[in-house]
Amino acid sequence: MKNAVKKTLALCLVLFMTLSIVAGCASRQDAAPGNGSTESAEKGSQTPAAAEKSVDEINISYVKLPLNVPSIVEKRLMLFEDEFEKDGIKVNFPEITEGPKMTEALAAGSLDFCNALGGTSAILAAANGVDLKIIGIYSRAPKAYTIMTREDGINSIADLKGKKIAGPKGTILHQLLLEALSRNQMSIDDVEYINMSIPQAVAAMNSDNVDAALVAGPAVPQAMDAGGRIITTGEGLLDATIVIAVRGEFLREHPDLVKRYMNVHYRSLKHMEENPEEVYKMAAEETGLSEENVITMYDWYDFNPAITEKDIEELVKTQDFLLENDMLRQAINISDIITDKL
Repeated sequence: MKNAVKKTLALCLVLFMTLSIVAGCASRQDAAPGNGSTESAEKGSQTPAAAEKSVDEINISYVKLPLNVPSIVEKRLMLFEDEFEKDGIKVNFPEITEGPKMTEALAAGSLDFCNALGGTSAILAAANGVDLKIIGIYSRAPKAYTIMTREDGINSIADLKGKKIAGPKGTILHQLLLEALSRNQMSIDDVEYINMSIPQAVAAMNSDNVDAALVAGPAVPQAMDAGGRIITTGEGLLDATIVIAVRGEFLREHPDLVKRYMNVHYRSLKHMEENPEEVYKMAAEETGLSEENVITMYDWYDFNPAITEKDIEELVKTQDFLLENDMLRQAINISDIITDKL
């Protein structure tokens, strides 16, 4: 009996040792450098994002008015084509001039960059779920936005009380009117506000059907040529912030291309600084304005793309304007739609 037990224990011991040796060999084999199992595991750990999707084309909105000189320079000198087509990327410039249509195209994926998008449109789109990021400021041009009149008895904002004023609702110009009235202890209820496009508003003012008009861009010098006078500009009231925005998904998948985009934009600004006479002529040809009017308007614009704290404050003020006028139901965190990580 004792011999049988001893034999059984011996067999168990031999079996245990054999299994330990096999397991040890297997462990060392799995851990060995260059082993296929390890390579497979490493390959399997790579996420799809590691293999960046290729880009065949880039779509950039083209808006030349009121005086979007960087866009004109970029397109006329083919700066984006020079940057991207060497990598086989075609550049398209769809002419989408209205902010809401621009953000709709962004949401649909048919537009990658909004070059010159109103801050109002950017905020409204983001609040409605459009995935966009502001990557720079296109322009600040408070002097380009005005309240004008032809009436001899109107010389200040205070003189507008009880008067008919025409202009586009829900725009920077509308915001300018409300701010100007507020600074003079008045509200929109103290005037008769009529919603009209800028050309319609100028025509109504010139035919004396309204007392004042909200006028911006090239329409300002044209209205002045027809006898209009500026009561006030946006200077000191708002910055009239226009932004550069990118499709959020495009930024996440191709941050390098977005950085290159901004580098091209900076090159256009450098060209503007170094070649003013050429740029004035180029802008006049593209917009149909006289060179004299281009030179006058050019000084109204600050094209510095850097996003400052003041720019963010202006965008917050724009959002407040939208909320107060029932054009936006719920506020967003403005900082969430801005990125400076380029």
